[in-house]
Amino acid sequence: MILLTGATGFIGRSLTRQLVESGHRVRILLRPSPRTPSLPTGVPVEVAVTSLSDVRGLRAALRGIQAVYHLAGGEAEGGRANLQAVDIEGTHNLVEAAADAGVERIFYLSHLDADRASGFPVLKAKGIAEEFVRKSGVAYTILRGAVLFGPGDAFTTGLAMLLALSPGVMPLPAKGESLVQPLWVEDLATCLAWALENPETVNKTYEIGGSETLTLRQVVETIMEATHRSRLLVPWGNPSLRFLTVSLETAFPRFPTSVFWLDYLSVNRTCPVDTIPRVFGLMPARFASRLDYLRGVKWGREAWKRLLSRRA
Repeated sequence: MILLTGATGFIGRSLTRQLVESGHRVRILLRPSPRTPSLPTGVPVEVAVTSLSDVRGLRAALRGIQAVYHLAGGEAEGGRANLQAVDIEGTHNLVEAAADAGVERIFYLSHLDADRASGFPVLKAKGIAEEFVRKSGVAYTILRGAVLFGPGDAFTTGLAMLLALSPGVMPLPAKGESLVQPLWVEDLATCLAWALENPETVNKTYEIGGSETLTLRQVVETIMEATHRSRLLVPWGNPSLRFLTVSLETAFPRFPTSVFWLDYLSVNRTCPVDTIPRVFGLMPARFASRLDYLRGVKWGREAWKRLLSRRA
């Protein structure tokens, strides 16, 4: 049996479906919450309700588990995120409990450029978490993923909302010249699922991204074309844009972007394009070919629904 953390999130829903379709029994870890969880629809799974801070609950959730996919992270909460509690201490608790429970394999989803010495909070937290995974004594596979896109993501849908909200002008961090390597979420889920069957991936760390390298300006232009919305793209200095983003996040906790995204886009985030074809035998989807989910959506209305629900 396989345990997934973060199974109700953007990546977790895709991975859960792929694992179940491949014949695996899956147990998902849900943190206690008064809200109804967004469970993968039509996918039979077991559920264990506990938090990453509850060591006894984790030990119970890990009974009978052979492999763990650890996808949970705090960055989706933006400025409200507690990276210390979720990404660092939560990962530490999970891998210790997994080692005690005799789990055979841990898969950890990290970010490109994760490093405990990084000046960027998310990348620093991921780097520390990676060290806990490597030192756990359990066989591991770490995938450092590039920026992800797909239905319900924080990247392309966030940019589509920003374009809809912007008054004719769209500011671009890092002059719009930073390079990214967008990776289709289903391709990432496939790599995670296939790694389970590939013994050559044991105790390895891979940096994976899409099949093409694009500037942020090219990404935004492609999204403008998909959403039929034209804006003047204006380079902005990161300090002033950071101040603006922090102010908007304070007023609207569910604002479509965050300071963590500014950190990510402040420098190039790329990796060798041949890793996925070479290691996993898969050719990643091209960015422009998988954006149908952006078409025909009233992104302005979606943005305001999101902003107001965050304030509620």
